Amino acid sequence: MSSIDPRLLRLLGGEHLASLRRRLRQRFERAPCDEAVERIRIDRLTADEHAALAALQGRSQRFSSSLRVDVRLVDGALQRAGIAASLHDALERLDGPIVHLAAARSRLQSQWSDVVSGCRHAGLVRWLESPANLGLLKRLASGDPSTGGQLCRHAEAVLRRLPARGMTRSQLAAEVLGDAHALDSGRAAATLALAVFRQVASPARDDDDGEALADLSNGDGPRRAVVDERARDTWARAGVLVNELARPALFLNLPTRGGESCGRTPGEPAYASLRSLVRNPPSWAVEGRDVYVCENPNLVAIAADHWGARCAPLVCTDGVPAAAQRTLLSQLTQAGARLRCHADFDWAGLAIGNCLMREHGALPWRFGADDYAAAARAAPRPGRPLRGVEIEASWDAALAAVMRTHGLTIDEEAVAASLLLDLSPRGASHGLTAEPGSM
Repeated sequence: MSSIDPRLLRLLGGEHLASLRRRLRQRFERAPCDEAVERIRIDRLTADEHAALAALQGRSQRFSSSLRVDVRLVDGALQRAGIAASLHDALERLDGPIVHLAAARSRLQSQWSDVVSGCRHAGLVRWLESPANLGLLKRLASGDPSTGGQLCRHAEAVLRRLPARGMTRSQLAAEVLGDAHALDSGRAAATLALAVFRQVASPARDDDDGEALADLSNGDGPRRAVVDERARDTWARAGVLVNELARPALFLNLPTRGGESCGRTPGEPAYASLRSLVRNPPSWAVEGRDVYVCENPNLVAIAADHWGARCAPLVCTDGVPAAAQRTLLSQLTQAGARLRCHADFDWAGLAIGNCLMREHGALPWRFGADDYAAAARAAPRPGRPLRGVEIEASWDAALAAVMRTHGLTIDEEAVAASLLLDLSPRGASHGLTAEPGSM
């Protein structure tokens, strides 16, 4: 403060007038654009604050808790005394620049408009048309337009390489962005690229059931795992592999064309990794066939023990379907299969059913209100209570209500006997049975 005019320090300086200066600055900060501040009313004045304002205006020193400041009068007085060019100038000399909020907002809005107009990738341009999506970009960039522009350039570079064909995520990141970890989970460029790809690849798809499944878990760890798995699934749909050997898809008797057995024994459960499904997708011979989908690996083992090579085609989601399971189900649907799904009769099972029916067009398989009611009546007591966050079944409006009434979880294994009837050679006769040598 050594360069500040001592007279100004005596008039408005000091800690005892800091609150007054702050309130005066706020009036200038919040003034409308292109409108001069001519009068300022200050309330709840202390004696020192009143004396300072009165001295600036040459008024009586008689104390009042509020005072109206004639800004032009003060500006003139400061100019004539050679202390400052204006009250605004005086406040800046004492405490630094005053940011005009409306003008700053206008400049920031213009800068973000430049970011959007600078995008060239059609998918990113469409994505940014949504105010919510633009808000996400701003959050990813911590509100900085320069960072936002850089993120858009990175996302565009990634999107131009999609879909890939079995490339690992780290390789894609290294080749495109020069950093093998630039597309790791939680990184801003990855979040932006995935969000745009989801809209381009499947505009109507949403993650409501992914959120529901996260809510059914306890703690941040399970929620983070669900979010990471959804990202892994999206990368897989883009032909990019993330942990491609984790959580392979379990299945039984899935037939293929041309005798592709890939070393798998008919009648025995088999696994397919995300790596193999994306890099070398099998030619599934399932057009017009029923392919059954269950939640629990135990049911696959039971079916294999009971029916062996004569069992109808069966796929297991192993709980919440991961990238390998979703990729396999998508391939089967694209090959013309009719998916029929079942899961545990609990809230997580309903969320899984919603996901399979929405994303893969699956039909319920003994998975309705009547099926649950019959199983609940036959279940031994006390049984396992139904717990967790409730969710409605998209395919049966009565199912959730019946589950609430009985309050019991019915595990898939408990209804294995009825499910095996549909998996029998006779039950599968509506489609083609698995051929010897099928996967």
